[in-house]
Amino acid sequence: MNERIKSAAAFQQALQVIPGGVNSPVRALKAVGTTPLFVKEAQGTYITDIDDNRFIDFCMSWGVFILGHNNPTVSQKAAEAVMRGSSYGIPTLAETTLATKVREAFPSMERLRFVNSGTEATMSAIRVARGFTGRDVLVKFEGCYHGHADHLLVSAGSAVANISNASSAGVPDGFTKYTVVLPYNDTEALEQYFAENGDKVAALIIEPVACNMGVVPPTREFIEATRRVTEQHGAILIFDEVITGFRLAFGGAQQRFGIKPDMTTVGKIVGGGFPCAAFGGRADIMKVLAPDGPVYQAGTLSGNPVAMAAGIETITQLSAPGFHEELEKRSNEFCTRLEKIIEGKDIYLNHVGSMFTLFFNTKNPQNFKDTKQSDQVRFARYFNRMLERGIYVSPSQFEGNFISQCHTPEILDYVLKSIEESINE
Repeated sequence: MNERIKSAAAFQQALQVIPGGVNSPVRALKAVGTTPLFVKEAQGTYITDIDDNRFIDFCMSWGVFILGHNNPTVSQKAAEAVMRGSSYGIPTLAETTLATKVREAFPSMERLRFVNSGTEATMSAIRVARGFTGRDVLVKFEGCYHGHADHLLVSAGSAVANISNASSAGVPDGFTKYTVVLPYNDTEALEQYFAENGDKVAALIIEPVACNMGVVPPTREFIEATRRVTEQHGAILIFDEVITGFRLAFGGAQQRFGIKPDMTTVGKIVGGGFPCAAFGGRADIMKVLAPDGPVYQAGTLSGNPVAMAAGIETITQLSAPGFHEELEKRSNEFCTRLEKIIEGKDIYLNHVGSMFTLFFNTKNPQNFKDTKQSDQVRFARYFNRMLERGIYVSPSQFEGNFISQCHTPEILDYVLKSIEESINE
């Protein structure tokens, strides 16, 4: 392993022009006590930095690359699209093709619209829900992260998990006055709030599997209650599947759990590595969007042909018979062996499908309060030990790791050996 001299120099240069030297806070690696890698290329399971160090990647651009980095066919389709023009601001056939494929995977999304990021998707879905219901209150859960829109930075996970009050400076109180935060996996608190205030709630938004306080699955009772209470009180149930969509099953967490939300947001995987996300839902709800209705939303680069081409090819590959079953089998085998390695070490493994988090904790976290008790100093040591062994795990105790099609059994064997050595050190 080469010293990361060039990356360190690149970071100092970036600090002169980019706040914090990075364009997304978690990339700075401050939480794990080191400085960022600067990547020059990626292929399959591997990323290579500018010092020519090669790392097995478990971040996978935060879950984007379920097929592995730089999938040859996806990249070819995107390159062909670029040569025809990268943006028109005018409709293309590719937008309808990808929208149709998304709807085939998510039948609950009877109508959908493309945007450029998960933040845009959730922000737009909430605006539509408020426009449709004529109500103001949004219910979310502690530790669930739905992007950096002002009204959503309340008790959020992801990179804001370490910020006091789990919010952000620069957000006036009035922007969050209609955002109500409830504890994740607390069915009683959910039912009580809706019993007392359900007629005021426009929407309930949830990560059906929490991925931004680390991976924390819902109890069956809790996730079913989200559907029940929203139906009873005429509120819109929004599943934020920006991470879980196309990953936990072809049809995401809603297919896995057998629950049909009113609205859904998808991102990351849907664009095949390019800026792309979508929000959608029941046709009657989506009809309030301009130009048909009074709720405005727009985007110059939304549905751009490069992201559409990459997304079409990605979803085509994911729809191959047995894809998700094979990925789940490999992931389950990996996690079963990992459970044995961490037994009795005050480390807990949470995993759902091909997503997992190791919590350096005295108990298995069930909610945001639990995850925040995790030992971040121990996690930082673990992260750096793994980095020394050529493995890049997601650089925060509050994030998930992602297994892709390219994580072969041989690679996973090496990773398990490295985890055991790193923990024992």
